[in-house]
Amino acid sequence: MSVTMRYREAWEGFWREAPHDTGAVFWDADPKVTAALHLALFEPYVADAVLPLVDLGCGNGTQTRFLADRFPQVLGVDLAAAALDHARHADPEGRARYRLLDAVERGAAEALHAELGDTHVYMRGVLHQCEPADRQPLADGIAALLGERGRVFLVEPSEAAGAVLGGLAHGPAGPPPKLAPIFRHGIAPGEVSDAAVPALLEAAGLTVLASGGLPLITTESTPNGTVLELPSNWLVAGRTD
Repeated sequence: MSVTMRYREAWEGFWREAPHDTGAVFWDADPKVTAALHLALFEPYVADAVLPLVDLGCGNGTQTRFLADRFPQVLGVDLAAAALDHARHADPEGRARYRLLDAVERGAAEALHAELGDTHVYMRGVLHQCEPADRQPLADGIAALLGERGRVFLVEPSEAAGAVLGGLAHGPAGPPPKLAPIFRHGIAPGEVSDAAVPALLEAAGLTVLASGGLPLITTESTPNGTVLELPSNWLVAGRTD
């Protein structure tokens, strides 16, 4: 199974049009308020710090480059070639590597695991964008990448974020400038229940080791000028047998 052509083309179109400017994309927040906070929660569960890390759904690589300074080998993967063009353009020194990957296709995830061995995975806000039929195969792909020793840190907007995004999308003035392209390309965030995320990983054979909530910082501002923060849930999972 692989993602639908419609979904792939939607992301290609989004990234082809996306500006290269720092912070121009809705979720492209400074790593100091995103990956750095996540890493502090993740590191206590990373016993094998020498393992590679895969940034799954890396987009333009902002968080990937930050993670590359903290893990010995970091690979940013994305479904959209246009996203990887952004990532490579922003990383002329090659701090990380980047590769096209459809993680919903289990064979692709297994092939990458055969190449890298067990890996850690960082994934921020990907499941809630997926089409419903792709969510369990994606969780299965994550499990394939982890192998026996890897751990995944996953953060997703919570159910409460749906009301925030819906209010922004359907307000009198329409969605704000950085959110509008997401909807225009047909990749409007879906609704994933808070209970569904751990259930998907558990169905893939993983055990949730830790979880909690924290704000997911965006680059958009509310009408009163404050930075828009979305309620989100995070979890760490891996195999424990």
